[in-house]
Amino acid sequence: MFFHDIMGWFSNDLAIDLGTANTLVYVRGKGIVCNEPSVVVVRKDNKKTVAVGADAKKMLGKCPSNIMAIRPMKDGVIADFDATGEMLKYFIAKVHNRRSFVSPRVIIGVPSGITQVEQRAVKDAALASGAREVYLIEEPMAAAVGVGLPVGEPSGNMIVDIGGGTTDIAVISLDGIVFSKASRVGGDKMDESIMAYIKRRYNLMIGDRTSEQIKIEIGTAYDMKSKQPMTMDIKGRDLISGIPKTVQINEDEIREALSEPVGVILETIKVTLENTPPELAADIVDKGIVLAGGGALLKGLDALIRQETGLPVVVAEDPLTAVVRGVGKMLDEIELLKKVAIN
Repeated sequence: MFFHDIMGWFSNDLAIDLGTANTLVYVRGKGIVCNEPSVVVVRKDNKKTVAVGADAKKMLGKCPSNIMAIRPMKDGVIADFDATGEMLKYFIAKVHNRRSFVSPRVIIGVPSGITQVEQRAVKDAALASGAREVYLIEEPMAAAVGVGLPVGEPSGNMIVDIGGGTTDIAVISLDGIVFSKASRVGGDKMDESIMAYIKRRYNLMIGDRTSEQIKIEIGTAYDMKSKQPMTMDIKGRDLISGIPKTVQINEDEIREALSEPVGVILETIKVTLENTPPELAADIVDKGIVLAGGGALLKGLDALIRQETGLPVVVAEDPLTAVVRGVGKMLDEIELLKKVAIN
């Protein structure tokens, strides 16, 4: 019994969803212990880390010249290797309460379109931050397991995972991905579209955090035909006078602003459906499409996809944590992990 306790102390294996917008960490036996923004703030002169995660996100767009806020993940892949390493180190140490001698096994969810070089970068960053062994799993596969789809059965399951940097779409059968397509459009592109629209329409410059707030509060993908459209007051800098001001925007404008990124996601879904073998396509007609990832929270997106494809569409329960829950399940199911991990 004592020996088992000791092993329990050491077997703090982790599952990580290394996302463009948020990084989530799942510990065996404890569930999700950490869900923080993927942001690192460093000093420019000596590259020392000032803040990571939630504290760092508050500093986005507000840093003086001697420190800078970095988002180490861009479009679902590592854009800044050192910062990603720092971030992983921080999250691993945070979970292990600074017990540095514990070197965990780590499973990480990565986008399906990831190249060999990018895979290497993720593995190296995890090993450098103290992992003993590193396994990589494609995010749509992890999301499908996380939302409880029967991935091992010989029937088609279609998952659409809309993250911050990428939208990953896969048709899964018999523990494998039959066809997958990733496009580098996700929540970040939506934020950028809102910023560009407001700049064009109102000559108003807004920051990343404001445009994300707009998307969350009044962003819609489909006209809900509500009698009273939602409105929101936003503050930014007037590009003509240079003075800060407030304007009121409504949901119809934001839907127009979001039409391009949402259109790309729809197009990717259609391409995936066109490339699905007929027998599996027949299953999808019955079971429909499951939406996961933070982008699944965009109001009316399920209704729009339903209208455009004529297929049943369901939003997963707690879509933000689908990938990390799936990767977490792999910690206990080593056989499944061996089947689905990227070699």
